[in-house]
Amino acid sequence: MTDSWDSLHIQVVDNEIIVSLPGTSYSVIYYKPPDSPQLLGRNFPKHDDARVPLTQAEFLARAWRVANDKARELGWIV
Repeated sequence: MTDSWDSLHIQVVDNEIIVSLPGTSYSVIYYKPPDSPQLLGRNFPKHDDARVPLTQAEFLARAWRVANDKARELGWIV
């Protein structure tokens, strides 16, 4: 499902990075607490979305990578 990776939507709102896949239930929020060297996540999708052949685990793995790339770009992490 290579096309889905190109469709990931990454949005920075205040101190959060929101990664979602439009047209699905897949969305997760990452943030960096001041005392943490890495991002933490919340609001994880709870189930696979039957509308796409992409599992929840596959989405979360990719979302983690793109969120970390964005956090490095923003200077939040090294």
